[in-house]
Amino acid sequence: MNILIVGLNHKTASLDVREKLAFDGELLTQGLTALRQLPGVNEAALLSTCNRVEIYASVKETSSAVEEILNFIACFRGIPRSEFEGSLYIHNGEEAVCHLLRVASSLDSMVVGEPQILGQLKEAFDAALSMKATGFILNRLLKKAITTAKRVRTETKIAENAVSISYAAVELARKIFTGLAGKSVMLLGAGDMAELAARHLMKNGVQDIRIANRTFGRGCALAKDFCGRAVRFDDMLKELVFTDILICSTNAPSYVLLRDQMIHIMKERRHRPVFLIDISVPRNIDPAINDIDNVYLYNIDDLQRVVDSNMLERKKEAGKAEDIVAEEVDKFSRWFSSLESVPVIVALRQKAEEIRRDEVGKFKKSHPNLDSETVEAVDRLANTLMNKLMHGPTVVMKDNAEERELMAYVIKKLYGLEENEEE
Repeated sequence: MNILIVGLNHKTASLDVREKLAFDGELLTQGLTALRQLPGVNEAALLSTCNRVEIYASVKETSSAVEEILNFIACFRGIPRSEFEGSLYIHNGEEAVCHLLRVASSLDSMVVGEPQILGQLKEAFDAALSMKATGFILNRLLKKAITTAKRVRTETKIAENAVSISYAAVELARKIFTGLAGKSVMLLGAGDMAELAARHLMKNGVQDIRIANRTFGRGCALAKDFCGRAVRFDDMLKELVFTDILICSTNAPSYVLLRDQMIHIMKERRHRPVFLIDISVPRNIDPAINDIDNVYLYNIDDLQRVVDSNMLERKKEAGKAEDIVAEEVDKFSRWFSSLESVPVIVALRQKAEEIRRDEVGKFKKSHPNLDSETVEAVDRLANTLMNKLMHGPTVVMKDNAEERELMAYVIKKLYGLEENEEE
């Protein structure tokens, strides 16, 4: 199985090395063109993301193709091999198939279960297809990788449970309110993590967002980005009466929301539930607020505990995903092995067809007065007999990978197919 992968990722190479070897935009097109022109490469595809650069190839001979690809990388990117060779991994045969299926299924990602890699792989496949850089083997392999990834997402919970602080906040909010449509959010401060959490909330149905920042101009600019509304920082308590979710991320050295203030707010809210997320370090929301009925307060440590718990769940699901990958690798390997029997089966069928044609021809000559319907019936009978006799050897050759070489030898000997090969 001359399938080859040459690549590096976040585990084997620094960001500096990954940046030097990246194939972005026009470089991807040029790189694919150059790869396909290498003498030892039959088919090629190229995946380039912020975390990995991988070349997939169907090659004539593995060791010589590796040398060609390494030299191609060095020349194309203008980097000495010594600067990147130590960061590379090289997989061939079934090991390469397994690696690609694991990559597609996000089992090799920095965050196991992340969805982006499958989309990136599809884009890489589309690019290779549009340039006719792939063929019979890689097309089958890349399609297998995509269907395997879909199967992993359908049959496991590897993509469930938030594994980032910002998305953990969304997951908790969804549990508290059962749904986020129609809920309102206020950002108190403008930290990056708070902004990201707010964006996740909006993607999940939140539409009403307001920004309270000590610098009002900064609040106005951010509100424009969110299609929201800026409010004065001093009006925060008034606005909180109408806010379902508060994300607090300020640089204040002490609490900006106290227990007594929250008790008053809850009375005005008629005790409707409110979710407070304090991402600030040091904390900006009085922890005693959590004792108030229908107030759900989480700080960054609480969110991290949710993330850690979810990561453990994803790791459990990853084990199930690995089993699916192993199953699909076996299916692909059996398909690939079956290709070895194709030339023998084709040759055998050609031989059988020659015999059928000759014998039907002799029959026609020896019975010149038969009507056309009878001749056609004899021709159909001969064809049916040939197909039935061919069925057994064809099935056995395809289904018995371990003995295929021996069977091919026997069939060639029995039917004199070696003479045809020599011719």
